Amino acid sequence: QVQFVESGGGLVPPGGSLRLSCAASGFDFWRKIMNWYRQAPGKERELVARISAHGTPMKYVDSVLGRFTISRDNDKNTLYLQMSSLKPEDTAVYFCNMGYPNPEGSWGQGTQVTVSS
Repeated sequence: QVQFVESGGGLVPPGGSLRLSCAASGFDFWRKIMNWYRQAPGKERELVARISAHGTPMKYVDSVLGRFTISRDNDKNTLYLQMSSLKPEDTAVYFCNMGYPNPEGSWGQGTQVTVSS
């Protein structure tokens, strides 16, 4: 059974940093393109970043370029998102999922990121 467990969110002031983690199970993690998505209140879920099976970042949404870094550890079946210079508009629930171009697995609970002073 495919499962994603996101963690690492929290409340941070503008300009702060967070590192999100996604523990994946139930499939061959090392074979799959992986993604971070986010959903802000009242908005649709959007793709934030994508990484190849081998660990090469493939895509960032324009609004996070230069501030967020996606990475993965295939030995640990874990996906990461390092976020810095956070802005209030980054406030959202962050989710991970596999696949390209569309998400393929069931969604986890996500992790809440709130950027506020």
